Amino acid sequence: MSLTLHYHPLSSCCWKTLIALYESGRPFEARLVNLGDAAERAAFVALWPTAKIPLLQDGERVLPETSIQIEYLDRPHHRLLPADAEEQLGVRLWDRVFDQYVMTPMQGFIAQQRRPAEQRDAAAQAASRATLAMAYGLIDGRLGKRTWAAGEHFTMADCAAAPSLFYASTIEPIPAGHERLAAYFERLMARPSVQRVIREARPFFAYYPLRDALPARFLAD
Repeated sequence: MSLTLHYHPLSSCCWKTLIALYESGRPFEARLVNLGDAAERAAFVALWPTAKIPLLQDGERVLPETSIQIEYLDRPHHRLLPADAEEQLGVRLWDRVFDQYVMTPMQGFIAQQRRPAEQRDAAAQAASRATLAMAYGLIDGRLGKRTWAAGEHFTMADCAAAPSLFYASTIEPIPAGHERLAAYFERLMARPSVQRVIREARPFFAYYPLRDALPARFLAD
């Protein structure tokens, strides 16, 4: 087996690539990364100097960045990116929306939660919440009647949306008035590939700073 994913099951970015892998059905080795171990970290840095997870390896080829990983995995079958160039732009746009305006502020907020309470930046936390609220309104207002983010087929954009919204909703719950976004969230959570990454993360949820905000329905089958 030449395909290896260096990852951690609690990481939202790793979920994005894992969902794509599970959607593809391709066999791979999932290799847990312990960046707290000096030797493991040095070996991982030697693969890719940013030391960010996930990192995908296919034989001697090393692929960083989740969207690049998914595009690589999707060739030549077009399961998660359509063959049509115009439709691809739509998928990439929504992928960026979820990564930049849901995933990024969510991760920034969680980074603050990992600090001692007296060292947290209240302004940064408020900015993260404001960005999430803006993104929720943007997504709800533009989903229309689509089943998935970019159309009627599950794509890379939905791989980005699932972990982004899962964790972001523990910080800033989806407002009651955003019915389209709420319904889309439920479709994402019902997807077998998404359910699988949630199940695999459960043993690690105890280490999530906002674990008490995780809905009970995600903690057991």
